Parts: sequence; structure tokens; C-alpha cells
Amino acid sequence: MSTRASHSRIGDLARTFLLVELLRGLRLTGRNLFRRKVTIQYPEEKGPQSPRFRGLHALRRYPNGEERCIACKLCEAVCPALAITIDSEQREDGTRRTTRYDIDLFKCIYCGFCEESCPVDSIVETRIFEYHMEDRSERIISKDRLLAIGEQYEAQLARDRQQDAPYR
Repeated sequence: MSTRASHSRIGDLARTFLLVELLRGLRLTGRNLFRRKVTIQYPEEKGPQSPRFRGLHALRRYPNGEERCIACKLCEAVCPALAITIDSEQREDGTRRTTRYDIDLFKCIYCGFCEESCPVDSIVETRIFEYHMEDRSERIISKDRLLAIGEQYEAQLARDRQQDAPYR
């Protein structure tokens, strides 16, 4: 046996009996014991949230009340999880509009590709992260509900779009 190996074993044995790892842990605990705590009491306290956070989806309308979606189906094509289903038809004035716009929230991975691909800024992801479903049928969010969410949070969505403008 070499002397280097025997010194290593003796050192290991000494560290074991002297509880070096335990003392290092206690030193770390003692150093942080009197520092300011970072725990927040959720849901009474909320942590900071990025303005670019991607949460629950919404469909936006133009200021005149007309829905923005032109049924180009780019969001459906770009969705990696295949969570978006769109059906459309042509209106009397020659424009296309959606008759069905469904998002399966169980499939969605909240990547934001749908939002980035939309040429008219119709589909957006809001800052809403506190939502739940009591029934599996609620996982599919329909066009009516998406439009209602968009109308409810339009002021916040518009502010977020203004702040995001340099990145677009």
C-alpha cells in the first residue's frame, strides 16, 4: 500500500470521527440563521411576476368590438402540443372568421408559440395563473370563454403589449 493511499484513509477516518461534514452544515446554518427570511405567505402575499409571464389564454377584440382572429390557423399549425382546434367559414363580406376556437388546457404547454405566430395579435396569454377545473370537461376552453377572458382583462393585455413593444 502506498503512503498516499494510507494518508487518504487516515484523513477519511479522522473526518468521520470528527464529524467535519456535520460541523460544516452547522456553520452554514448558523451563518443564515439571522438573515432576513424570503418565505412569502401565499395566497395573502404575492411574489413578483414578469410582465412577459404566460398564463391562461384569451382572444382579443378590436376597439370597435369585432374579434381580431382572421382564421389564418397559424396558431393551430405552430402549436407543438396540438392543443388548438379551429374551424372557420367565410362571411358575406368575403372575410374569414372562426366558428370554433378551442384550446385543450391539459395538452397546452404554455410555450407562447400561438401568441408569437398571430399576425393580428388576437390570441394572447394573460397573467392569470390561478385557475382550476372541477370537471374534465372544463379543460377545453371555447371561443366564447376566450373572448370573455379577453374582454375582462383587455386593459392589462393592452398595457403588457405596450411594454413588450421593443421585443416584438
